Amino acid sequence: MLDLAAHFSAFLKPGPNGPPRLHFAAHSHHPWPDATRAAHMQAWDNAARLIDGKWEPILAHKWQELAKVIAGLLRLPDPSSLCFAPNTHEFATRILSAMPIGRPVRVLTTDAEFHSFSRQIARLEEEGLAQVTRIAAEPARDCLPKLAEAAARGFDLIWVSEVFFSSGAALEGFEDLARAAGEAALVIDGYHAFMARPVDLSAVAGRAFYLAGGYKYAMGGEGCCFLHCPPGWLPRPRDTGWYAAFGALGAAQSGVPYAEDGRRFMGATFDPSGLYRLHAALNWAASVKASPAVIHAHAHALQARFVAGLDGTGLAPARLVVPVTDPARGNFLTFALPDAEAWQARLEAANIITDRRGDRLRFGFGIYQREADVDALLQRMRGL
Repeated sequence: MLDLAAHFSAFLKPGPNGPPRLHFAAHSHHPWPDATRAAHMQAWDNAARLIDGKWEPILAHKWQELAKVIAGLLRLPDPSSLCFAPNTHEFATRILSAMPIGRPVRVLTTDAEFHSFSRQIARLEEEGLAQVTRIAAEPARDCLPKLAEAAARGFDLIWVSEVFFSSGAALEGFEDLARAAGEAALVIDGYHAFMARPVDLSAVAGRAFYLAGGYKYAMGGEGCCFLHCPPGWLPRPRDTGWYAAFGALGAAQSGVPYAEDGRRFMGATFDPSGLYRLHAALNWAASVKASPAVIHAHAHALQARFVAGLDGTGLAPARLVVPVTDPARGNFLTFALPDAEAWQARLEAANIITDRRGDRLRFGFGIYQREADVDALLQRMRGL
């Protein structure tokens, strides 16, 4: 088993009072490795040293270096298809702004998408600006076939998660949906999959958008999300930032020019420190051979240990939305509990950090945890 806790010393430092914090919410906010601190300070130092000139190393070097790393992890053929933004909601609104006008946008999605998209599309639906068809995300094994079947009816946009935030269930094999999507823009939300499990986009890179970011399993923190933009799809979003034509800013402009690669989805001025941190986190992971496959195997081993030791804790494996016997799952476990709110409160009082979505209590597992941490978690839960 991996033992990388020492690389997270700042985030795992014991508090001044009470029992040591047991952090089991990697799916919600992953601790950052210590290597990200120097990267964060480098962003500050470059700003102080270069002032306006700081954007040259950011856009000409850091952006490209990080894009190469991410493209390699996702098996994308060309790093230039990637674009960065502070959050995925910015990408969602930009994609929506590229939809046809003059009628409600026709959207096919699931009933378990993250709030960045689900809240936004529900608001447009209220105003009659979107017609939304939602496919049940559970049981997960039926979701992709049902989406592919529904896609034949014709849509402008298809939006689906790779790993559902509400359950941890993972969808595998998007090729059939890509073939069935027709003229629709296909978007895969990979936030709970990127750096949590192996992701291979090579078969759909020319057809599907893919978005994720550093806040969760990529360990780089907030403020740095990315979008893979398939060539030729949605070339001119109406919600445009001035960076979307950054290469042409010095020349006289006619009309509204756009970059031809992923930068066509760029916004405007942003805090670049997230780029530095995410680059450092991914480079650190590579240096300790913590590939997505290794991270995924480590998390699943810890999950199995946790579930095997639940006797006497008050939690039952039967309450799991996705059992540990199902390999098609992400790196967190979700328990469906009528008293989930009370459960979370009791755990927090014991300095056990989890999180909750409605009646679902989630435990996240990451490479900063060891078998001893799981054993300590179980022991503390038995004492509640």
